[in-house]
Amino acid sequence: MSDESFDFAAFMQGYVSDLSNALHALSPTDLGSLFQMMLNTIDGGGKVHFIGNGGSAATPSHSAGDWSKELKLPTIAHTDNTAALTAWANDTGYDNIFVGQLETWLSSGDLVVAYSGSGNSANVINGIEYAKSAGASTFGITGNYRSGAGGRLAEIADASIVCDTQSMERIEDLQLIINHIVKEAVKACRNLPSHS
Repeated sequence: MSDESFDFAAFMQGYVSDLSNALHALSPTDLGSLFQMMLNTIDGGGKVHFIGNGGSAATPSHSAGDWSKELKLPTIAHTDNTAALTAWANDTGYDNIFVGQLETWLSSGDLVVAYSGSGNSANVINGIEYAKSAGASTFGITGNYRSGAGGRLAEIADASIVCDTQSMERIEDLQLIINHIVKEAVKACRNLPSHS
């Protein structure tokens, strides 16, 4: 197929249509679980920990910035510390990069939120399993990548959102939208100032 025969408008419409369908399929009950977990963490004096890979590592960084600044909620993206991330990968293997950091930073009563398009990344699964064993609450934000129905993450997290799309890109789009929905809901519920 030549560039001239490629129908960009049709491609764009297909992308937007799939994203819109997945957005409208988001469950208020599932998002409400994350919202309530955030409130419980705030009220209990806990911290939030984010873990993920690739694009699902960048959204945790964005989310940690939002939640710590706007909600005054201590939030750590364990994808942001390059020295720690590479040290754990080098010394114990990539599958342990989040367990290693959580062993240092995690307390009982904290919340660990895992972003994973497939829900099957070993380092994310290991991080969630460690968090559960340490008495933390866990939440997964994943998707139906390759018809995987959220993978192992959706099975083992205390609660989860499985975005109804097989596209990794649309799953990652929705991860950021979910961050904004629940953050803004906390602000509205607790009468916190609007973003300036």
